[in-house]
Amino acid sequence: MDTWTVTILLHYLLCASLVQSAPVDLPSNLPPAFRETAVEAKTLSEKILKDISAAHTAAVTDFNLDSSSQMSNLQMLAVSMGIPSSPVLKVLSEHFTLDMCVSRMLAGVQMYQNLLEILSSRASGLEDLKADLRDLLNHINKLMEAQLGADHSDQNPISDLDSHLQDSYSVQVAVHMTLTQLRSFCHDLNRTFRVLITYRP
Repeated sequence: MDTWTVTILLHYLLCASLVQSAPVDLPSNLPPAFRETAVEAKTLSEKILKDISAAHTAAVTDFNLDSSSQMSNLQMLAVSMGIPSSPVLKVLSEHFTLDMCVSRMLAGVQMYQNLLEILSSRASGLEDLKADLRDLLNHINKLMEAQLGADHSDQNPISDLDSHLQDSYSVQVAVHMTLTQLRSFCHDLNRTFRVLITYRP
């Protein structure tokens, strides 16, 4: 295959990839307050990402935040302890609207706030994260108000995680998995905030 053909094929593949990842269902009339709040929420989410490493170092001695050697076993333990998975944030489309996206953001932040509330009574170093999540929750509630005209109270079921924290090892596992999942969720949040901030109809 000659160089020209390869170049043309790569061009079309790149264009197809960009089209697939583009937001196709953002309203053209997003109010300025929505964008401003999204910028502030993104800043908070980035701060949380930076603080997760320090919180993990303070609270967890048995596991490394970036270690994946035991991840499958730890994920099974997390499920058995009642630590839920993060809500999934998708590319905005007619099947995954802005309303659904903001609702899942809200549900995810509420979920991690609730989990850290439980874990902070058993482990040190989580207070700053709890405060940041509370502030982020307020900002996402503002996004909800700007988009839907209403805020939403916590709809997450009460976790029974506390009953599974029988010893220091279970606490370490719970903190490690919660912070690992929170980090991944915040990366998803940041990608979504970038779309909301930079989108122009």
